[in-house]
Amino acid sequence: MTVRIDDVDRKILSTLQADASQSLDEIAKKVGSSKTPVWNRIRKLREAGVIGQTTVVLDAESLGFEACFFVLIRTSEHEENWQQDFLKVLRERPEVQEAHRLAGEIDYILKVRVPNARAYDEFYQALIAEVKIFNVTALLSMEQIKSTTMLPL
Repeated sequence: MTVRIDDVDRKILSTLQADASQSLDEIAKKVGSSKTPVWNRIRKLREAGVIGQTTVVLDAESLGFEACFFVLIRTSEHEENWQQDFLKVLRERPEVQEAHRLAGEIDYILKVRVPNARAYDEFYQALIAEVKIFNVTALLSMEQIKSTTMLPL
């Protein structure tokens, strides 16, 4: 479903992306509108699926998740059953923060957050025990340079 978004909607979305905990009064003031129209627009954007889940961004390292691995997966399996099993395993693993199916030589890339290398190895061993994978390459992130969920509205 295509949603028409005007300049006021973009301002609301940008304001929410920066800090979704702001009060309706604060958002309305920032976008130059009053509370009720802003609330109605937010409601419509939610109903249309433009605004998804509202959450809190946690600092992984301060919670002991100091290792971030990017896991490149190549598979020789492309049947629907294998794919369903693989996706089920990924969804059940809390260490997997992101998973993408790719075009090119690599079939999937995962972003995996764990406390340390030993925890990654446990994740890896569990993964290959549950689904057949042709090749796995793990890349340890040495430094996070930029991370954002904000879209350039």
